[in-house]
Amino acid sequence: MGAGPAGLAAALRLQQQTNITCTIYELRPEPTTLGGAIGIQPNGLRLLDRLGVYDEFAARGFGESVTTWHSLRLYGGHDVGSADMVGWAREQTGYGYLRIKRRDIVDILKEAVERAGIKIYFGKRLVKTENFDEADEAGRRGGVKVTFEDGSTDEADLLLGCDGIHSFLRRSYVDPDHGPEYSGVSALGALIPSERLKTETVEQIHGIEATLTEEGMLVVNPCLPNKEEMFMFFSKWVPLPDTGDSRDGWEIHGKEEIDGFKEQLLTTLQEAQGKWVEALRDLIHSTSAVNFYPVYRLPLGGRWSRGRCALVGDAAHAMSPHAGQGVSMAFEDAFLLARLLEDPERPIEEVFEKYDRIRRPRVSEISQMAAERAELRKKSTSLGLRLKEMKLHGMMNVSGALGLDKKGLKQGHMVYDIDEVEL
Repeated sequence: MGAGPAGLAAALRLQQQTNITCTIYELRPEPTTLGGAIGIQPNGLRLLDRLGVYDEFAARGFGESVTTWHSLRLYGGHDVGSADMVGWAREQTGYGYLRIKRRDIVDILKEAVERAGIKIYFGKRLVKTENFDEADEAGRRGGVKVTFEDGSTDEADLLLGCDGIHSFLRRSYVDPDHGPEYSGVSALGALIPSERLKTETVEQIHGIEATLTEEGMLVVNPCLPNKEEMFMFFSKWVPLPDTGDSRDGWEIHGKEEIDGFKEQLLTTLQEAQGKWVEALRDLIHSTSAVNFYPVYRLPLGGRWSRGRCALVGDAAHAMSPHAGQGVSMAFEDAFLLARLLEDPERPIEEVFEKYDRIRRPRVSEISQMAAERAELRKKSTSLGLRLKEMKLHGMMNVSGALGLDKKGLKQGHMVYDIDEVEL
């Protein structure tokens, strides 16, 4: 269930590694174009290579991994410092970093799935799931039946819920009591064609360009190979609207946030100076459309399987995006399930038990990392921002002096290989 990155990758890997034939069902009437651009780190890129789609990803994304922190207050618009966020991991794995638009991810995987002969049906809203574990009169050993809103049905040996953080399969069948919670952080994102920007602005954007402000964090990163388009997002702590945690409340609040996006950022930059500040002003003025994303996550815990159904990716363990590992976690889930299902004699109960036992520590580690990084987005005073910049500058100086970046400091999670984990 789900034709996003998780569902497409899972179906492709299962066909590559097992004797399982997959069918994909998607709620939406066509492939979704929701979302801006996603960062994929070495552990995820390695798996894309094994899926046979790495070259296509590299041809559509931007691969520079150096992160530069810019100062608004303490250093008068100059850099706080720069570091290659995946340098050591690249040396260990042969894979670096890629920023790529979400719709390109879906397009590439969908084309690979279609080449493999895997069927995808769109506009299929799931309304009922039934599990039959015992052999019936027809001699079936067990399986699962799904019913869709249009009255159609399908039966299979297994059902994978790859339908995202608001998974209907989780809510209606696997774990109805376990639902998403608001993380406290929201993001406003925009895709900006470089042709709208000044030449000097484009020339200053080399990789991941990050700027702390009193309100949150502003990041700019190219998302096409030759910097033809920029992805800019501003993430900050935003309280729930007065109407509570509801779709309508977020729509109203989101519109308010979008309407004030340019004005708020330009006010933040009002007293700042420097070439980078001028580049930010150019980016903001060149923005014509902004999307509002309240960041939800699933609390750690909860069930990931029931009967012959298992949850994959965000449906099981959606986390804040601040560790840059969300889509890679879904790929790791898919690869592990394929390894476990390679032996058709392995009982499904054992498959799902091992899936749960192996994945939970890894998911908990990355979720905690994402939560810690979200703290940088908290609102601060002008003095608080100066202190943040001083702390960041000091940490980068110490890391550079001691060569910690070349020793893999905070990059260990990027060299993880799910195919090397003992089953």
